[in-house]
Amino acid sequence: METSALPADLVVLSTDTPIWSKVFVVAPLVLVGTLEDDGTPDLAPKHLAMPLGWENRFCFVCSRRHATLRNAEARGAFTVSFPRPSQIVEASLAAGGRLEDSSKPTLAALRTFPATRVDGVLVDGCYLHLECELERIVEGFDDSALVVGRIVAAAAAADTVRLSDSDDADLVAGSPLLAYLSPGRFAQVRESLSFPYPFDFRV
Repeated sequence: METSALPADLVVLSTDTPIWSKVFVVAPLVLVGTLEDDGTPDLAPKHLAMPLGWENRFCFVCSRRHATLRNAEARGAFTVSFPRPSQIVEASLAAGGRLEDSSKPTLAALRTFPATRVDGVLVDGCYLHLECELERIVEGFDDSALVVGRIVAAAAAADTVRLSDSDDADLVAGSPLLAYLSPGRFAQVRESLSFPYPFDFRV
């Protein structure tokens, strides 16, 4: 099939290698919690993570090489904590390396509390907490898989909950959101505007 020419201001990115290091892409940054075989909590930052559909499901992408996926599969559950911008160092520490005994000592810097409906922990100070029962693992993305959970419990910090008598812009300005700018940067989202939906838009 004949291809048309691209506009002159576009740079063609080779698809012989992954394109994701060539541009910045906005993503969330969450801390996924699981339990090791011995019951020790594990926490790991994930940015390929999002609600799945419009119901109470949440998913994240994880490598088969990572303990997070293996633990979620073995335990049938995982937790998700959404850190605030002030917790970026804690989120970074959750990515710390493991020692020869497979322990991750950097996790000692993260304050946690027990989940209420699943076996696991949540990270203190985060603005949104999800407890998920594993629904399925979808394989076939090279060495990665999509981990899908059904949210069975959720809690949010009072200063981040949308109320009918509050202004959404003020809410975001007062409680900024953490965004991961892949690859390797982060930002605080303080300013937001209403999306200009068409008048006849329907979800």
